[in-house]
Amino acid sequence: MRDQHRKPVVMKIKPGISEYATTPGKASDYMYPLLSFAAQHIPKNKHQETPLYILCTAGMRVLPESQQEALLEDLRTDIPVNFNFLFSDSHVEVISGKQEGVYAWIGINFVLGRFNHVDDDHEAVIEVQVPGGDQQETLVRRRTAGVLDMGGVSTQIAYEVPKTVSFASPQQEEVAKNLLAEFNLGCDAHRTEHVYRVYVSTFLGFGGNAARQRYEEQLVSNTVLQNKLLGKHQGESADSPILDPCMPTDFEDEVGLPGQKLHLRGSGDFDRCRLLLQPFLNRTNETSTSLNGVYQPPIDFSNSQFYGFSEFYYCTEDVLRMGGDYNSSKYANAAKDYCATQWKILKERFDRGLYASHADLHRLKYQCFKSAWVYEVFHSGFSFPVGYDNLKTALLVYDKEVQWTLGAILYRTRFLPLRDIQQESLKGSHSHWHRGFTFMNNHYLFLACFLVVLLSILLYLLRLRRIHHRATLLRGTSVQWLEEGLGSGPSPLSVIESVQSITGGGASRLSRLFFPL
Repeated sequence: MRDQHRKPVVMKIKPGISEYATTPGKASDYMYPLLSFAAQHIPKNKHQETPLYILCTAGMRVLPESQQEALLEDLRTDIPVNFNFLFSDSHVEVISGKQEGVYAWIGINFVLGRFNHVDDDHEAVIEVQVPGGDQQETLVRRRTAGVLDMGGVSTQIAYEVPKTVSFASPQQEEVAKNLLAEFNLGCDAHRTEHVYRVYVSTFLGFGGNAARQRYEEQLVSNTVLQNKLLGKHQGESADSPILDPCMPTDFEDEVGLPGQKLHLRGSGDFDRCRLLLQPFLNRTNETSTSLNGVYQPPIDFSNSQFYGFSEFYYCTEDVLRMGGDYNSSKYANAAKDYCATQWKILKERFDRGLYASHADLHRLKYQCFKSAWVYEVFHSGFSFPVGYDNLKTALLVYDKEVQWTLGAILYRTRFLPLRDIQQESLKGSHSHWHRGFTFMNNHYLFLACFLVVLLSILLYLLRLRRIHHRATLLRGTSVQWLEEGLGSGPSPLSVIESVQSITGGGASRLSRLFFPL
């Protein structure tokens, strides 16, 4: 969506909503500018038809459940008061890392057009064993793209698993159930051509900054222990620094806690840095595992494609200027050259504006470490071959910033190319009046119909009661007249008159019955 100046309609605010954990009453106030911005760009007569979802991720997941619920309840209560979007309590929730990964996977593949039905000889295809179907049932459809995303704290991988997988042990199978998601993106729940099986795994502590922190902590603890055992003073002064192969040559830094600071000096050795980082991957000897020994289904490296976002892109583009198609040998050589370059030369290049516009000194300082970390995670952690040539690192795809939020709204509204949109729009044109009804309107309509039916039943029962009452009175009068006889009783005319007075003058037929003229 773009405004009248052709600029994307996007608004972002910081910090995240989890910052209000201790003051949950301010949550809706925090969201107000965002929702006001949305309300201004959506026609007012469409607000009731526009679904609003508030989905919270990692920052909220680490909060206690009581604090999560307090924040969500404030949103559920206050937002409907100020805005008229299509919004219900179920539209506000904290989503899991697995859901977030699935949404990211849907978003990138939607933008790439991998869910389209259109046949194209140039598009790669795969053979898929339909999840939940007959083991012999297979179909051929467009190959989807996998997603790699490395932030500061965590790393995530998501990709389609086209074949039915086997497990090395029952324990591995149990773990895999939490990592595999199966869902239908098709037009009909009973049709299986768009049922997908996707593997998603998030690794906390394996982001670029978190990995550097773990590395420094171990470096400090090992040096302190070594100094104590051997009586050395390495790193305690700038004259005897610890040589760090993961820092640019001659770069000087201090690490550790106050009172326990150690001096570092970069030695700029990319290959040595890679070797030192391998233990931090926590790999095991089990088959079909990746980082931290977590289960990972096989990948067909000869027929697959992956997109790398965040650190995968920044690390290849900001300084090395190699974003896009990934080539491991060219990347490794560029990283070696960077690490081996003296810090003062790197600083001069930075001052001359030779790096990406958003690159800063923090990027220059940790580029050597992160280059090695990304390389090891990709090749040693996720086991991609060194010769793998179908990874693209990207910030934008077709000039679109692809985030998990796109996949979330696509999945939750099911507004995908797989849907029969033309049929839906045709149906909508014949029943335009019906669009304005919300769930609440339909609820009131049902209640009104129920009351009308109930009232009709009551009126019918009252009518039956009146008829029964009249018939009882008539039978009583007739019996009395027959018992007393004509001689001693009232005249026939008086009987008729009394019956008429009871029935409201409707006894003419009775008069003809008893006294035919």
